[in-house]
Amino acid sequence: MTITISSSVLPAVGQMFDTLNIILEKAAERCAATDVEESTYLNWRMAPDMFPLAVQVRFATEIPARGLSRLAGAALPTFADDEISFSELNQRVDRARNIVEEIDREALDANPDKEITVPMGPADVTLKRLAFAHNWILPNLYFHTSASYLILRHLGLNIGKREFLAEMKPFIKT
Repeated sequence: MTITISSSVLPAVGQMFDTLNIILEKAAERCAATDVEESTYLNWRMAPDMFPLAVQVRFATEIPARGLSRLAGAALPTFADDEISFSELNQRVDRARNIVEEIDREALDANPDKEITVPMGPADVTLKRLAFAHNWILPNLYFHTSASYLILRHLGLNIGKREFLAEMKPFIKT
């Protein structure tokens, strides 16, 4: 069986986007029920040198949308990065999902061993296309989704593995 970018990466992206939608919705509900300003949650960080929740969600959506678009040779989407509510962050997740779903699968899977050069911080990095998907896009997706989840858990949101592994819910026996 040949491992393709679309078969190995797209399901994970969809699952983590589902996770983000679920935990952001639950956070919005909790803020409304407890009269806590959403900005309190959105600006919360796990540590002083970490990004706040809103920025974690931005990275969790932008990196897959832009990275997969780059691999497919499509125009790189831009995001305003100005979301100030859970509703706006959920809209961002939905927009990123739509971008990813519209990517041409043939173009995405073409030439997995071909090298690609991408800007990463102050330098350019050259690696194979499949490696870029597996070693840059997926780890960043998981890291920033996990950071979002952990910030909300730290703030007392009643979420657990069932919310994080959203697509596994039908298979989990209680």
